[in-house]
Amino acid sequence: MKNFILFLASLTLLPACSSSDNKRWISSQGAIWNTLYKATYHADCDLSDSIVATLHDVEMSLSPFQSRSLISRINRGETNSADQHLTRIFLASQRINALSGGMFDPTVAPLVNYWGFGYDSVKTSTPDSIMALVGISECRLTDTGIHKKHPQTEFNFSAITKGYGCDAVGDMFRRNGCDNFLVEIGGEICVSGHSPHGRPWRIMVDAPHESNDRIVHDEMMTISATDCGIATSGNYRNYRLTEAGKLSHTISPVTGRPVTLDAQNADTTVLSATVIANTAMEADALATASMLLTPSAAEAMARSAGASRLILAVSTATDSLLILDTCFQ
Repeated sequence: MKNFILFLASLTLLPACSSSDNKRWISSQGAIWNTLYKATYHADCDLSDSIVATLHDVEMSLSPFQSRSLISRINRGETNSADQHLTRIFLASQRINALSGGMFDPTVAPLVNYWGFGYDSVKTSTPDSIMALVGISECRLTDTGIHKKHPQTEFNFSAITKGYGCDAVGDMFRRNGCDNFLVEIGGEICVSGHSPHGRPWRIMVDAPHESNDRIVHDEMMTISATDCGIATSGNYRNYRLTEAGKLSHTISPVTGRPVTLDAQNADTTVLSATVIANTAMEADALATASMLLTPSAAEAMARSAGASRLILAVSTATDSLLILDTCFQ
């Protein structure tokens, strides 16, 4: 699971509005999915209960860490039904899977578990045997539900769910007549309209400082954004030191193994990827896939997916940091 990468920069809430429409700036925050969420929104009433209800609804559909969720029951073979959340997530995942050359694949869940980064640490197979279960492109969604590649294929949509959760809360805000808001869940962000300052929202992007035991926030850049989703993935915070070297939490669906981060034989030079897209769900998936691609391949994928901006922090042969900032629209 990705740690905090993005957070709101320099936001001071204004006093409650006294306009005739009774709208005021409200901030709601709490814990969800082993991380934190925060929402800042302009509304005529406190929508905290609706935020919690929306996130709980998403959790009971998509969380593999919740044993009673729909996806957990599908993973156990108890049902193949698909609700609206799973339908949207599944179709988006298949699209990004195709655009990334298979690098984004939520059926990699058993491999994530095998390498100790998932929701189950029991090792009953080998990576090579697990690979036979992986492949969301070989799964299908029909009128009768989800059809898995193999009865033992498992889904873990964690790499896209936080972004989707931001979008779901944003949709709830709009249904309640709220068009100016920021929603953040564990670093993934959905923004709409303007900030309390009457300007586009300002978001700080962290520099990729290696840290496996604490979160370090050091500004790489600050961006202005509105009416979009923003997500960042990084290989520099969640890793394991093993006899085989430093292994990232990012698992390749192609090799079945974690990305190697050792300087001398690193699998990738991309340290972090920030994506701005139409939705936080799309940005979340694209940022995750970028961690397994070369900079040029990540750029091609983001462009094809309709993203508006891609910011890559790339290591160089001299261990310096190169920032590649590409705008597509």
